[in-house]
Amino acid sequence: MKVIVGFGNPGSKYNFTRHNLGFLALDFYAKTHKLTWQNKPKFNAIVAKNDENGTLFIKAQTYYNEVGQSVRAVLDFYKLSPQDILVICDDFNLEFGKIRFRERGSAGGNNGLKSIIAHLGTEDFPRLRIGTANDDIRSKVGDTDFVLSRFSEQEYAELPTILREIESFIDKK
Repeated sequence: MKVIVGFGNPGSKYNFTRHNLGFLALDFYAKTHKLTWQNKPKFNAIVAKNDENGTLFIKAQTYYNEVGQSVRAVLDFYKLSPQDILVICDDFNLEFGKIRFRERGSAGGNNGLKSIIAHLGTEDFPRLRIGTANDDIRSKVGDTDFVLSRFSEQEYAELPTILREIESFIDKK
């Protein structure tokens, strides 16, 4: 079994914010593959399963900075290892739309990755970082306001292409 974890914050007020790019990617995948989301309180997450390949998709409802709680619960329940997950998260240090895959690595300042590392006790898990950088906006607001900001019109127009690239990556894994 493979577990795909998309980072984001629960609640409609966070829709289409930079920090919810992981949720957005999973929602796009679920829609194109006709998957249904179900609330799973034991994981503190919303979950969808692709029965064709046994992949479980997780949108933690703990808020971004505590996603490790849900990941730990899922791995414990299914008796999986950290290498069985793929994390999809935003990265404001990467050029907008750039996709970077790593088999392991540090949190690099990402609080969601810090949470997973703390709950799993390892940095050895795959992650797909999606660039959300916009120096124009980021120079005018702090990091917290930036990650909670919505995409510009131009960025929004580019999202379908980025989401299709992420979908293709997931299908290959």
